[in-house]
Amino acid sequence: MMVPTPRAAWSVLAGLVLVLGAAPPAAAQWGDSYDAPRGGYDAPRRRTREYYRDDGNAGARQAARRYAPAPQEAPRQFYWPWEDRPQQAQPAPTPTLRPTPRPRTPAYADDPRAVRRKPRPAPVVAQPRPVVPKAEPTTRIAVFGDSLAASLGAGLGDVFEENTTVGVIDRSRADSGLVRRDLVDWPKAAEDYLKTTPKVAYALVMVGANDRQPIRDGDQTVEPLSERWRQLYGERVEALVKVFVDQKIPLVWVGVPPMRSESLTKDLAEINDIARERVAKAGQTYVDIWPGFVDDRNRYAATGPDLDGQEAKLRAGDGVHFTKAGARKLAHFADVELKRMMGTGSTAVPPAAAVATAPVDGEAPRLDDAAAIDRQITAMLPSLPEPPGIPALPVKPAAGPVVPLGRAEIAPGGALMSGRPRDADPSGNVERALLRGAAPVTQPGRADDFRWPPG
Repeated sequence: MMVPTPRAAWSVLAGLVLVLGAAPPAAAQWGDSYDAPRGGYDAPRRRTREYYRDDGNAGARQAARRYAPAPQEAPRQFYWPWEDRPQQAQPAPTPTLRPTPRPRTPAYADDPRAVRRKPRPAPVVAQPRPVVPKAEPTTRIAVFGDSLAASLGAGLGDVFEENTTVGVIDRSRADSGLVRRDLVDWPKAAEDYLKTTPKVAYALVMVGANDRQPIRDGDQTVEPLSERWRQLYGERVEALVKVFVDQKIPLVWVGVPPMRSESLTKDLAEINDIARERVAKAGQTYVDIWPGFVDDRNRYAATGPDLDGQEAKLRAGDGVHFTKAGARKLAHFADVELKRMMGTGSTAVPPAAAVATAPVDGEAPRLDDAAAIDRQITAMLPSLPEPPGIPALPVKPAAGPVVPLGRAEIAPGGALMSGRPRDADPSGNVERALLRGAAPVTQPGRADDFRWPPG
């Protein structure tokens, strides 16, 4: 007799578990000639015969049973951990229909006592200003210089936009200057333009931002801002100013503003000093715009107050050029000098038009005539006398007399040699008060008169 080993026993036990845990067999499908056993699946099956009445539909019933879908197996209630539990399909969501909102009826539609709101007025669209046709200007202002002069010309164009009698001509050239004559020889270029355009009444020059570079002097190269460089640059400034002086055109030389670079700003300040000295020497006008583009510590400022006093960005992102607000502020400095030259504070009048003419009886003098009359009256007034000179103050000696400090100098009479002689005391008040200690005699009404009642 064989004794089962433990390994064999475990194999038999595993087989029983698999048999018992298996799914029950599907229900047997029986055709038209078999019935399901009545005693269960273990009862013996028997074949039964079905009898049909011959009603002529036997073939249709047989075809319907043949093509009918197979019945589905009922889902099991128990599953082993290693089996995948079938997932049931989620039912499709039922769409919901939102009710269409009914239009709201105004409150005053049914109730006449309700407060009726006035309809909101449509926004007012700003109409563009009518374009005034630019007539042939009678006064022409020419602007010469580098790229900064282009901003100056644009700003002056905005200043005289509504003045049809003044025209601004931009003759600037970017990257130009007085150092390099191979790009633009400004004295020659300005002279040629003034000869071909004789109607220029005023000229503006703004140059120097590109001039911090060596100057060619014959075969030598002169370093920037050296003593020789200053002399050569000053001569070139004089040559450009002389062109306008010979043509008898008033010149306004606009200085260069500070830059973001500190070293460049320091050098441009020295270039401005050279130009200011030579322009003033020729009797022309120099405009310093430096204070308008620095902060309270005299350093470069990219923002600042504009002409309306509002904080605005004045300089471009490169730290050199101007924005539109900065160009307008730049032009304001030159506009003040231009209007002073024109003789009026609001309208531009050429110098030749400001002639002293006697006003017609009953008619108020025009603005230019009044300014000319004022100048004539000022010239006819006698000159004021020169103020008297400042009186000369006594000169104090550097040192006084030498007096020994160790002993006192005494005169033969016993008095100090440096002592002041005693004044006479005819009333005896000094001797009575200082020597005897008696109070001086009071006078009626004086501050030390304490008698009561006052006598």
